[in-house]
Amino acid sequence: AAAAQSQCCVTESHVSSVSSEVILLSVDVAYSETARAHRRARECQDCRRFQKEDLLRFQVIKPRQGLTRVNDLSSEDIKKIGYISLIELTTFYDMLGIELKRNRVWWSKARESGIFGVPLPTLLENDQKKYPGSRVPLVFKKLLSKLEQTGLQTEGILRVPGSAARVKHLRQELELKFYEDRFDWEEVRQNDAAGLLKMFIRELPYPLLTQQHLPAFTAAQNITSPKHQIQALHLLIMLLPEANRDTLKALLEFLSKVVAFEEKNRMSLWNVSMIVAPNLFIFRGKNARQEEMQGAVGSAHLVRLLIKHQDLLWTVPCFLISHVRKLNEAATGKKTPTSEKTKRKLLRRWNAEKDKDRNEVTDLLDGVIKVHAPLHAKVSMAIQLNSEMKARDITARFDVENSRGSRSAARRHKQFLFEVGGNIGERCLDPDTYLLDVYGVNPHCEWVLKSLPT
Repeated sequence: AAAAQSQCCVTESHVSSVSSEVILLSVDVAYSETARAHRRARECQDCRRFQKEDLLRFQVIKPRQGLTRVNDLSSEDIKKIGYISLIELTTFYDMLGIELKRNRVWWSKARESGIFGVPLPTLLENDQKKYPGSRVPLVFKKLLSKLEQTGLQTEGILRVPGSAARVKHLRQELELKFYEDRFDWEEVRQNDAAGLLKMFIRELPYPLLTQQHLPAFTAAQNITSPKHQIQALHLLIMLLPEANRDTLKALLEFLSKVVAFEEKNRMSLWNVSMIVAPNLFIFRGKNARQEEMQGAVGSAHLVRLLIKHQDLLWTVPCFLISHVRKLNEAATGKKTPTSEKTKRKLLRRWNAEKDKDRNEVTDLLDGVIKVHAPLHAKVSMAIQLNSEMKARDITARFDVENSRGSRSAARRHKQFLFEVGGNIGERCLDPDTYLLDVYGVNPHCEWVLKSLPT
């Protein structure tokens, strides 16, 4: 691992010297550690301006434990990621000399039913009664779908406003008919759908970027280094509540499609960012309009980064996952017995676990794991690991075994290897994950082959 890390450092240095257009990001080391040069009053190599920022590309140095996307982790672990990210962001901004102000808490009287002006958690709670597992408000998904079907090639989409009268009427119709499946989407014109989309985001009682963290997003405009700016946005995405993060991702994926059709719709990345930014960076109070005008360019630049680098920003840095593992291990160790009866019961269990641990340690030394695959013809397999074996090798081996057996759901749905339990709730492994590295940090997990949740 040390050799691999050393190799990564050499690669990063080499790329930087050859081309200033590629910036490599390491997700193994805390971002605040990489910014310590500011505190030591030394010149930080990352804090430099690039003349052609549009040409910059960020590339993650792929860790041996694999890249982890937000939805690859259990909800409980993602919540812990949020807590840790807030601490890390505060330290990171302090290292960069960025003042992090707190928003004064304000409460708006939010609706508990309907569509517009309803908080995201309430909307999702209402949607999940009809469609369990919904992660993005249904009406928001419908608006995006409508625009993708008919509006991507429309010139000036998002920029050219629809009819104010029609948009007002459509809003009323949505409120009355959407949840009764009586709303006629065929009647909605592209520009009106775009107006409804912006109205939905703007009228959320609490900003999509959240009232609490909006100042931290705004403060990211003051970071001069493109690399540190991306790192700040990365941490900010990690600490957003689940509903906000998933809804923002759905929006950014749509905006990326709009930009992809620039030749047809005449909407460049910068055009789209300038139009969407005021709906995300919402200011309140008597000076709101002035603040919005002053920060227009800076907020549009951040939206441009969010659109352009969303795939990177929705991965979970390895150093955050390492902290989650430590928290889980500490939480397990804190469970102490109270009564004598409980102590005896736990003592018996601990002795049994010690025997199990001895067996597992022996397996670890031998590099043997047992993979469970309940949907495959062969439901389990003992596998000898080596330093080069990856998660994709395990899935391929089961696919070969399965092709010899009877047909099953596993042949119709793509399967992924998960680490379950131990010091993690659950994590779907990147196909390029080196399994021995995961085994080294989580020797007591179970290995399960299954489909991703829909």
